[in-house]
Amino acid sequence: MNPDELAPLVRQAQRGDTLAMNDLLDALAPYVGRICAPIALGHGPDAAQEALIVIFKSLKHLRAPEALLAWARTIAVREAVRIANDRRTVPAELADLPQAGDPQLETDIADVLRRLSPEHRAILVLRDQEGYSETEAAALLAIEVGTVKSRLHRARRSFQKVWSA
Repeated sequence: MNPDELAPLVRQAQRGDTLAMNDLLDALAPYVGRICAPIALGHGPDAAQEALIVIFKSLKHLRAPEALLAWARTIAVREAVRIANDRRTVPAELADLPQAGDPQLETDIADVLRRLSPEHRAILVLRDQEGYSETEAAALLAIEVGTVKSRLHRARRSFQKVWSA
């Protein structure tokens, strides 16, 4: 997904072109889903749907169409954390982690992540899976960089404790 290719679609959708809006949401759906799934766990599809609704309703306020992916990512992370916090029962599945190798390892990692808070899952996904810097993660989560550092430290420590148990 190239931001330069999406910018014209954004402008068209902002002008009320419903076909452009449909194409834009279709292009964003897999990206948003990939972000929401490991944070909201079994509620990933719900979180992705909620994020796409927010994107649909708020697109007219996006000033820089070339910033679409960063803007959508921020919305997806926030919605995934919100949905995960709203839903108290969490299934034992975690889609898309890890994608390489052993199915048992995938199950083990999913089980460990399931036991962490949505905030800890979010910071681990952003830093360790998506590769964002502490500053970028802070902006996405709307928290201070110091909070990212301490939350990441606690999340990794919690992951390690559960993994080793």
